[in-house]
Amino acid sequence: MPLTALTLNIGAPSLDRARTQLRWLAGRPEDVLVLTETRATPGTALIAQALTNAGYQLAHPEHGPGDLGVLIASKVTAAIDPITAAMDCLPARLAGLAVNTAIGPVRVLGAYVPSRDATPDKTERKRAWITAFHQALDATACDAPVLLLGDLNVIEPGHQPAHRGQFAPFEYDFYRDLTDRHGLIDCYRRLHPDRVEHSWARRPELGYRYDHVHATTTLAGQVTACGYVHGTREHQADGTRLTDHSALAVTLAVEGTVPLLTSDPATAAGAEPEEFTLF
Repeated sequence: MPLTALTLNIGAPSLDRARTQLRWLAGRPEDVLVLTETRATPGTALIAQALTNAGYQLAHPEHGPGDLGVLIASKVTAAIDPITAAMDCLPARLAGLAVNTAIGPVRVLGAYVPSRDATPDKTERKRAWITAFHQALDATACDAPVLLLGDLNVIEPGHQPAHRGQFAPFEYDFYRDLTDRHGLIDCYRRLHPDRVEHSWARRPELGYRYDHVHATTTLAGQVTACGYVHGTREHQADGTRLTDHSALAVTLAVEGTVPLLTSDPATAAGAEPEEFTLF
């Protein structure tokens, strides 16, 4: 079967929202889940423990108090990717699994790039993280293809609407350097060169395409589908919604090998979150 993956910003969920998200995730067909904006709280703990109990292979860096980060869960056999240990700036925001496929290991990397505001501290934090990301990816470069998913908190040059003045040159450079420095292709844009879609919006008319999938050139050529799942941010009858981000799903014409024996994570949470030992 083709290897499939999905990324979703879960918004550091409360315990109640995490239960709803877990039911939604349990119904998805993807082999690999990349969940961003995780936090060391009972909501994230519930999701992580349920996926572990259900037999998924996880990459989930240790989160310090207040840290935000990323969690990767795979239904295909995988090993922890070296980039998980190579990141030295806000390390919980980058993780990786080397997923076994018919063409050899594919490095599935999950990233949650820091956001920023106009303050110097937040700007420098984002700049430092991006520098460390480039260094970590360079230091762990190998022949294995890369599939990078996550909330990158940047928009592409030429984004519609333009959001002029909201992003600094170094942020656009980060998006460009994914291709120019690391050879990673924007899979959504490759398949949909002119489509305007957004994965987050403060207002409907002011959307941002923050959530991305990039792949090395040869792997990008194996991408047969890449599209947003907008239902995650639609309001339900009770006024709530799963999260404020759309998910992004990708399908590759590459088979995952040696699937794990997994069960329904929605029924596998087991103990209450305060009893979990995750990190």
